Amino acid sequence: MKSSGGRYYEDFRVGQVFRHASPRTVTDGDVAFYRALTGSRFALQSSDDFARAVGHPVAPIDDFLVFNVVFAQSVPDVGLNAVANLGYAGCRFLSPVYPGETISAVTEVIGLRDTGGRTGVVYLRTTGHKEGGVEVIDFARWQTVRKTEEGVPPFSEQLVPPLPAAVPADALGSHLPVLDLSAWDSGLSGSRFRWGDYELGERIDHLDGILIDEGSTMLAARFFGNPARQHPLPFSDERSRGRWLVPGGLVMAIGRALSFNGLSNAVHVAALNAGRYVAPVFTGSTIHAWSTIVGKELIDGRDDLGALRVRLVGTRDQPAADFPDRDDAGAYLPSVVLDLDLWLLMPR
Repeated sequence: MKSSGGRYYEDFRVGQVFRHASPRTVTDGDVAFYRALTGSRFALQSSDDFARAVGHPVAPIDDFLVFNVVFAQSVPDVGLNAVANLGYAGCRFLSPVYPGETISAVTEVIGLRDTGGRTGVVYLRTTGHKEGGVEVIDFARWQTVRKTEEGVPPFSEQLVPPLPAAVPADALGSHLPVLDLSAWDSGLSGSRFRWGDYELGERIDHLDGILIDEGSTMLAARFFGNPARQHPLPFSDERSRGRWLVPGGLVMAIGRALSFNGLSNAVHVAALNAGRYVAPVFTGSTIHAWSTIVGKELIDGRDDLGALRVRLVGTRDQPAADFPDRDDAGAYLPSVVLDLDLWLLMPR
């Protein structure tokens, strides 16, 4: 049989490395379509003139578009039989990507955990590169993967790998491009608020909402290149009521796009320390978002730039004015669908 049905849990071994097919040249058309899907408005990623003023050759590709392209490249090798992505850790955005550059990806299996039923958990580290082998992103994730039948043992020893709680702040400056942020135009960026204007513990309601319909769900799965079987298909469980499951990467990208209203001077997502899709999102849902400033750090050797550690929470069909989060027992409220811990770089 020449076609592939994907790998099951028992097909994985710790130390396996997959060099993924279908490298992708990201174009200006991809940038425009990503903006249409997400509503992203960040000036640096939208305007060549704005980007050149601070030292980029042209506007760089949005960080979460890079993430989605690299993630999707890994799916045929490691994710066709995945049930769900459980979380992300230690994601570093290492080098800007510009239109016309080609991204390729490699994934290593770094852990396995047998849950005893019809699935097991596979831990992965994926790295994206552009021309010349320059690393642009790397991240760890873990996902539940189907077994061919219940009780089938894995062929590797069980290993739950150590994962970082966060990317250290002192590592954020090592891969930054040299930019002239004295030329940062706050009028064009959409906000006068810079790094020093944000306070620890401050909460920001991003106010806006984006409806995800069947058309955007289908187009997002095809646009990112994600062939996972659950996207886009109607689900028949009681939660979905026949609606389609929305790719988590689209929900993440929309959360980032919504954060423009309150964090529009975020130059760059330096790291995704941790993240999870708290609950599935189905078509017909409207996504809202809010953020909390949970950390502030200076960047060694840079007097023009600081790092904000931000917790970004996405909600489904509930505006974020009252910052919905968890109940008294510590469980997420039903409306919460996304929880991201980010390092954002901000002009000082």
